[in-house]
Amino acid sequence: MQTTKTSTTPLRQLALHSTTTCSSHATVYGKCILAAYTDIRKDSCKQEFEKFGQCLREAVCLPRND
Repeated sequence: MQTTKTSTTPLRQLALHSTTTCSSHATVYGKCILAAYTDIRKDSCKQEFEKFGQCLREAVCLPRND
């Protein structure tokens, strides 16, 4: 018989937080990418991406690798 794992894996936590806790940051980042997709350049949406990433790190309690 196979048992179901009740703990949340880091990947599930990331998926959960990216769609709930950090959804506003994800939306802003997505809109930035959408607005610039025909002429995207390196760091075009860097600030939005950094805010989204920071939100995810805080939500899943991961230290930042600087």
